[in-house]
Amino acid sequence: MDTRLKQVKLLAMDVDGVLTDGSIIYNEQGEEIKIFNVKDGLGIRLLTKAGLMACIVTGRVSGALLQRCRNLGIHRVYDGIADKAAILPVILKEMRLSPGEIAFIGDDLPDLPLMRQVGLSIGVSDAHELVRQSADWITSAKGGAGAVREICEMILKSKGLWSPALYSSL
Repeated sequence: MDTRLKQVKLLAMDVDGVLTDGSIIYNEQGEEIKIFNVKDGLGIRLLTKAGLMACIVTGRVSGALLQRCRNLGIHRVYDGIADKAAILPVILKEMRLSPGEIAFIGDDLPDLPLMRQVGLSIGVSDAHELVRQSADWITSAKGGAGAVREICEMILKSKGLWSPALYSSL
């Protein structure tokens, strides 16, 4: 797996169940509220500060998500995507990558088709059983509880970028 980690240039992520714990909260006005983990956010910032890219591939559309992505400097947000594998050619073209240069973190059945087409597929520890069986790696952390941070650190360490990223964030 270390070889595949070294090849990663883009970390693509699902949102609900990966960057969040999968809960959806609505306020009295019917607006969606999402809770994000700051540890995951710092991991994404460290990754992008080291020159790597991050993007979102999600089936839902959320203003809260777009705000979080702006705050973190996430390169692209592909939202409202029902068929996640169908967006892969767009990602490859827009970001000038090959499938082997992409790691994708998912948690549920809609993530499987994309997971099967990228260089490194990752499931969060509380992912659906089929996702865990299909993934190249399973995080020790649950979705929304540091799973993304865990992978960001693994990628940075495999590329020898952990120490520079760490010191640049202090």
